[in-house]
Amino acid sequence: MKGIVCSRIGEFQFRDDLPEPQLLDGEAIISVKRIGICGTDLHAFNGNQPFFTYPRILGHELSGTIEQIGDNEAGLKAGDIVCVIPYMHCGQCMACLRGKTNCCRSMNVIGVHTDGGMRERITVPITHLVRADGLSMDQAALVEPLAIGAHSVQRANVTRGDTVLVIGAGPIGLGVMVFAKEKGATVIAMDMNAERLAFSKSWAKADHIIRAGQESSNELAALTGGELPAIVFDATGNQRSMIYAFKLVGHGGTLVYVGLINGDISFEDSDFHKRELTLMGSRNATKADFNHVIKTMTESGLEMERYITHRCGFDEMIGEFKHWLDPSSKVIKAVVEL
Repeated sequence: MKGIVCSRIGEFQFRDDLPEPQLLDGEAIISVKRIGICGTDLHAFNGNQPFFTYPRILGHELSGTIEQIGDNEAGLKAGDIVCVIPYMHCGQCMACLRGKTNCCRSMNVIGVHTDGGMRERITVPITHLVRADGLSMDQAALVEPLAIGAHSVQRANVTRGDTVLVIGAGPIGLGVMVFAKEKGATVIAMDMNAERLAFSKSWAKADHIIRAGQESSNELAALTGGELPAIVFDATGNQRSMIYAFKLVGHGGTLVYVGLINGDISFEDSDFHKRELTLMGSRNATKADFNHVIKTMTESGLEMERYITHRCGFDEMIGEFKHWLDPSSKVIKAVVEL
């Protein structure tokens, strides 16, 4: 079986001798058709991804067809187009028992903690497959990154009339914007990249855009009548941005970290208490989030063909990957086709 292995930092190997997956009870064999490339893959390749060891087969934004599957309560069958929930939870810890499978104490994410989908076939528990009725293979592969944004919006309890700031106009931040708009919020996008800000306005329908910099806090205050936003999402995965975000939240507001870093975050406690801020982490997504994204995709007409800016065949990926790391390539989302 063909596959691509990240053998060490900065190095991929194309293999044609990977073992074929074996069908076990409660699992299905998926023929992988699309692999979305995300920040996790880029960080892993560069050696700055937390919770990571080498060698590793990357790839967790996946769609494909079921090749083999046994009897199952979900009604899934061979030939179905599915997307993969890559977060393998234990089902027994306190988080899982409370329905928060996205932050299981013993979480294993395929493509991060265990081998992922950069190969022709992969076994996946039936419980972690979602039928992608009405979606193309491209759309089905992108349910996962959008579900992360949908989950963060649900976690922050965004409601109609809220003013929301989303810092970071990458793929995850764009998803946050889409689902905050769906809730009826006024959305302000902030990023250093002018082209990404323009895309936030045209694709995610952000109401306002602000170029991150020395004057950004003044612009934000002007847009909000000096009150600052009720909810701020930081989707940058940048330590400096995540610390500065504390200063952009209104009194009584909420700061949600959607991106993460491998390091510490500090803040001024007196200011934190003065404004009675709520600080949240948002991790991964649940099956309910996946189903919500699929419903939104099928009903709202999200232009996913614009969200995908780069694509290549499986045999070309190693040569293209380093190009996608270059900011000048202007990647929003790259997709690999099998």
